[in-house]
Amino acid sequence: MLLSHIRLKNWRNFQVLDVPLRHVTYVLGPNASGKSNLLDALRFLRDVSKRQGGGLQAAIVDRGGISKVRCLHARRDPEVEIDIELSRELDQEVPSWRYVLAFRSEGKGAQRLLVSREQVWCDGELILDRPNDTDKKDTLLLTQTYLEQIQTNQGFRELAEFLSDITYLHLVPQLLRFGERIGGNRLTDDPFGQGFLERLAQTTEKTRNARLRKIGTALTLAVPQFAELRFEKDDMGHPHLQARYQHHRPQAGWQSEEHFSDGTLRLFGLLWMLLEGGNSMLLLEEPEISLNDAIVAQIPLIIERLQRGQKYKRQVLLTTHSEALLSNPGIDERSVVLLETGNQGTTGRVVNADERQALRAGLSVAEVVLPKTRPTAVTQLGLWE
Repeated sequence: MLLSHIRLKNWRNFQVLDVPLRHVTYVLGPNASGKSNLLDALRFLRDVSKRQGGGLQAAIVDRGGISKVRCLHARRDPEVEIDIELSRELDQEVPSWRYVLAFRSEGKGAQRLLVSREQVWCDGELILDRPNDTDKKDTLLLTQTYLEQIQTNQGFRELAEFLSDITYLHLVPQLLRFGERIGGNRLTDDPFGQGFLERLAQTTEKTRNARLRKIGTALTLAVPQFAELRFEKDDMGHPHLQARYQHHRPQAGWQSEEHFSDGTLRLFGLLWMLLEGGNSMLLLEEPEISLNDAIVAQIPLIIERLQRGQKYKRQVLLTTHSEALLSNPGIDERSVVLLETGNQGTTGRVVNADERQALRAGLSVAEVVLPKTRPTAVTQLGLWE
């Protein structure tokens, strides 16, 4: 199952967005164009549908209220809408599932947030259409979606479970290194990796060791002097990653994650999440950060090869500014989404006919599409005083 299409109305930067998605989709755009906001639309659906602590009201509150998610260009239309399609195969004519969620404030002032439309299609047949007669008799029911309630989503549980399993990762090395010392209230679903080592600890030993061996092999190719990787627990039961490096002292000890470089930790996180696989979607925010360009250039190939042979390919949606990453010749022209800013907010599109012709002539996405994300006056920045 993969999320094959997304449409947004009045969501953050986007007054209107309508783009297809592939097994791997690369989202490009200028700074502040809404790349993170596009990912957040899918995180929002995950937060609505998740089994514990989820729901429409909580998802909106976590984002600061509807005024924070509604597009500033909305003006006369206060309704926010997210519309997605899920398919079992790429380029499927009729999607297996389609889900539409629209919501708005009840009125002016501190009013309730209500579902204004919730629809589900299964193989082209409409199986849920709200508000229904029951909703009209009791509008309190419209404060919740059917998606978030196990007693009402039986007919589309597969859709609900797919959305609740969406994973977002933007690993912050300092949080992974010092998560225990930092303490405090960890963000729901740990998007920045503060509890990433606990994720490893919860994996069965056999699976964990197999993944660590595979990642260790990759790190020997990417990190100078790297030799071996292992997982350990300290006397207090806290999980740790340890690495051994080739050293002029043959008996040099192992180093814990506190001493790993930022790039090593971020590469480890990326590889681990790709190896987790499963029939779920992975959202990645600028995976190139802290990595050498030579490594970054291999990310598209890494994503493809690590999932080769797996029963389910993990769908990946990633944002990037990286010329090195987008120079990889293996990137499918259909997998690129370009965000463009304007006076009425941000729009998105796939490559056009001229760009497609240039790509098929042998040029890379970095050469054809990436330059269109650069500020027109950026060369003047170096002259700024």
